[in-house]
Amino acid sequence: MQRRTFIKNSTLTVISVSAFGALNWNGKNFEGDTPTTTDILGPFYRPGSPLRTNLRLPNSNGTPIILKGYIFKEDGKTPIYNALVEIWHCDENEVYDNASDEYKCRGGQKTKMNGKYEFKSILPVPYKANPTDEKSWRPAHIHMRVSVPNQQDLITQLYFKDGKYVDTDKWASDPKAVNRILPISKNNSGDSEIIFNIVMSKEIPLDKKVYDKITGLYDMGQGNYAEFIQNDDLLLVKRNGQIIASVKYIGNNTFEDGVGFPKFTFEIQKDGSVNVEVITATKSNKGIKYLKYN
Repeated sequence: MQRRTFIKNSTLTVISVSAFGALNWNGKNFEGDTPTTTDILGPFYRPGSPLRTNLRLPNSNGTPIILKGYIFKEDGKTPIYNALVEIWHCDENEVYDNASDEYKCRGGQKTKMNGKYEFKSILPVPYKANPTDEKSWRPAHIHMRVSVPNQQDLITQLYFKDGKYVDTDKWASDPKAVNRILPISKNNSGDSEIIFNIVMSKEIPLDKKVYDKITGLYDMGQGNYAEFIQNDDLLLVKRNGQIIASVKYIGNNTFEDGVGFPKFTFEIQKDGSVNVEVITATKSNKGIKYLKYN
């Protein structure tokens, strides 16, 4: 698909795409066109984690695991070489490393010719997202981002079968997460192993000029500001200097989070100003571009 121009009656070009299909195992490989489902980015993503396959730390008391799998194109059978696979998760003490130069429990690698990736790490544990709210417990999970040119970047999370809080967590219990709740098995060497094969989805291209128009700082009213930063084919959303979400373009001038909300709809005005409407499951809020980068 060729990249689209962005000017059309003073708005972004409208593009639509189907996100549904079928994926089957024929005994040798996957066949089909159902992409791996997305999930929220979460508040702890750090760009630029080091390229490495071993995330285990000296003196860690965490349970060692191996996470591995293959990355396929949207047909479910063509492996993707040189895809960047990033993972991050909390440690055995419920802590994310958000600041140190060590990037603990964070790392990335490029896939091999056959699309394979493999990490050594430790099993994350559940943690309470809000220390004062007993209902905010999140199940143990691993965050993942897969970046491939000409394929839609994937932001997702994987969970573990029979894991505590999986049934009560808003995101893990979503029907779209069912194929990302994975068993932990023992391999021939006796190591705990998790296998997660991924099917990428087609990218909906958006001209760079569009990103130049919409990225920047927006005044959302009442002293609140949102910043939108292009990162490959995603928009990273910052609030108070912290990355809180990544959103992908879905057509109709709109970007959305991994589980459908929030949605961000941009409108370029005839005078060159840009408005954004932020839509959640319960409300919407509008903002105007306050500071541009170019």
